Amino acid sequence: MQILELTCRQLRDKIAGGEVKSVDATTAVFEQIEKHDRQIGAYISTFKEQALAKAKQVDEKIAAKKPVGLLAGVPIAIKDNMCTTFGATTCASKILENFHSPYNATAVEKLLAADAVIVGKTNLDEFAMGSSTENSGLKKTVNPHDFSRVPGGSSGGAAAAVAAKMCFAALSSDTGGSIRQPASFCGIAGLKPTYGRVSRYGLVAYGSSLDQIGPLAKNVEDCALLLDVIAGHDEKDSTSVDEKTAPVRDWLSAVNNKPQNLKIAIVPELFKGADGEVVESVKKAIEIYKSSGAEIIEIKMPHFDYAIAAYYLIATAEASSNLARYDGVHYGHRTKNPADYIEVYSKSRDEALGDEVKRRIMLGTYALSSGYYDAYYLKALKVRNLIRSDFTAAFAKADCIVMPTSPTTAFKLGEKTNDPLQMYLADIYTIAVNLAGVPGISIPCGFDKNNLPIGLQIIAPAFAEEKLLQIAMLFENKTDFCKTAF
Repeated sequence: MQILELTCRQLRDKIAGGEVKSVDATTAVFEQIEKHDRQIGAYISTFKEQALAKAKQVDEKIAAKKPVGLLAGVPIAIKDNMCTTFGATTCASKILENFHSPYNATAVEKLLAADAVIVGKTNLDEFAMGSSTENSGLKKTVNPHDFSRVPGGSSGGAAAAVAAKMCFAALSSDTGGSIRQPASFCGIAGLKPTYGRVSRYGLVAYGSSLDQIGPLAKNVEDCALLLDVIAGHDEKDSTSVDEKTAPVRDWLSAVNNKPQNLKIAIVPELFKGADGEVVESVKKAIEIYKSSGAEIIEIKMPHFDYAIAAYYLIATAEASSNLARYDGVHYGHRTKNPADYIEVYSKSRDEALGDEVKRRIMLGTYALSSGYYDAYYLKALKVRNLIRSDFTAAFAKADCIVMPTSPTTAFKLGEKTNDPLQMYLADIYTIAVNLAGVPGISIPCGFDKNNLPIGLQIIAPAFAEEKLLQIAMLFENKTDFCKTAF
């Protein structure tokens, strides 16, 4: 088997066992990047010299029989909204195009401590605001399965890199579906952990009460391995949950355990909003679970329809606050020859921020303004609590909820760029998970008539990642839908 065909776990085991050199695996990844990334556009920056030096260091440790980390020598990519001391941290925005962070994000530090080889930073919708990676201020990314289609967003670059074998896994972030939706479009696995499970320290903030770091990988087992590495309490992040409340498990060892007396909830009304081929594939997946002994129950989630409205008020309000720091004074792009300090602020932002980012800042600022706060933002917070209550009621009856990840497969480039509302609706199935703070995973469950991947979303109670991964693995073990693009 060629190196690039291996999963993250398989490669880790072969490197640790001395069967494969990390240098060879890293070299193979960069050859793949050089061969394909000019067309795909997954990476904003790569670190070939640094990565090969790290790979050589891991190989030398193994040859000397010294202990190595959980990701010993495995080439990993990072979404370019996580701070690193190496390379720029751009958030795919012209305002941060030349920003170099003085520190690493905690999740990045954990990758390095686990002996991962970081090969580069991937493209995204600017400041993670989008569902197609067409809002990047720096470059375009396409879907490796079909270059005329989007890879999803905002983590389109990371998902495309994994699907095109230009890394073995990627670290990404999910604010309203930004891990799960591109995973669905690119035919890979994407895990959004419980809010607070993984430190957000060093993740450039978009929606602080919604953002969560998680893995994109070739399969469920690799997601479990990455979660083993990045999870845990961090005193630098006040929203990071302590070990007593949410102890870190050995998810990789537990992932193949079959869940007992499995009860799966479905919401029949939600299937009406998806394309026929998506619905058909998800229903077949449910039948596979049923034939494996799972009990399928129907439930109602009466406030699910309000999730998009609530999300786009809460997320944009938080974005308005978080992005106020990009003002042409503290750091980032500064306009040339301003007439006064007001022009420093207004022109710097106007020149360097994209249309979607401006749109969300304006929406959020309006929602927080005097006279509108109670009518919009406060009401959205109340709806958020109702959505949380829907999930609590559902999990009192079932172990998980199953639904489509996206209402469609990957759409054409440019198809929705002129209609923001249609673009927002691409996240209709994923947004509620972030509002409730619960974990969710997308795994491939089929292909449409154009041979484009279809994603199955599984949602579990807060901090129930072990059961979530086991339920996903049960389906993956009985099917063969996890296929990379090349």
